[in-house]
Amino acid sequence: MKELLGVALMLTSGGFEPGSTPPPVEDAVFIVARARMVRDQIVARGLTDPRVLSVMGRVPRQEFVPKNQRYASYEDGPLPIGHGQTISQPYIVAFMTAALDPQPKDRVLEIGTGSGYQAAVISELVAAVYSIEIVEPLARRAEADLKRLGYDKVKVRAGDGYRGWPEAAPFDAIIVTCAPEKVPKALVDQLKVGGRMIVPVGPQHGVQELYLLRKLEGGLQTQAVLPVRFVPMVMAH
Repeated sequence: MKELLGVALMLTSGGFEPGSTPPPVEDAVFIVARARMVRDQIVARGLTDPRVLSVMGRVPRQEFVPKNQRYASYEDGPLPIGHGQTISQPYIVAFMTAALDPQPKDRVLEIGTGSGYQAAVISELVAAVYSIEIVEPLARRAEADLKRLGYDKVKVRAGDGYRGWPEAAPFDAIIVTCAPEKVPKALVDQLKVGGRMIVPVGPQHGVQELYLLRKLEGGLQTQAVLPVRFVPMVMAH
């Protein structure tokens, strides 16, 4: 317990990226649980990027789930957040963040705001995050939570992720946290040449493949990196 508390204090104090958000005052139970999550769920699975570990050790995941789920905030799995949607497993959040290789000057597009947790994590490492959520009540709740917690680099829009955010394009990186059956062309068009996209692709019900894409002058470089299960990406009618 003392060892974990020491790790927790190290993760949650100091070492912030310039302009990053200090953690809110919170119960020590959550601080220790978060340190255990980083150690047992992320480091133990081989993810070692110090920037990502530091951010995962700071962002208060319990603030992005319904109050009746907070006790389970740091468990090794997704959690329901209402409207048939989920907050992703902590390891998947960390893995996708590390794979995207976010840089301090990057402008990032996120498709599938959900709870706002993934946007909060990435925003600690980049210049700006533009996040789109098709379920309007979730978009409004995530926007309010992000504002309440001081994540001012994130802009949230309720809308169709298939269309992207053309007026803010091009983006250095795009992260998609819901699964289309194929990569939407609009998102590829809104990615800078040299930019990266991480996206789960596959059937609505079943295992999908998480792909890391890089946009080159002549097309897309595609790498399958992990089998996953995400909620389907929904198109507005």
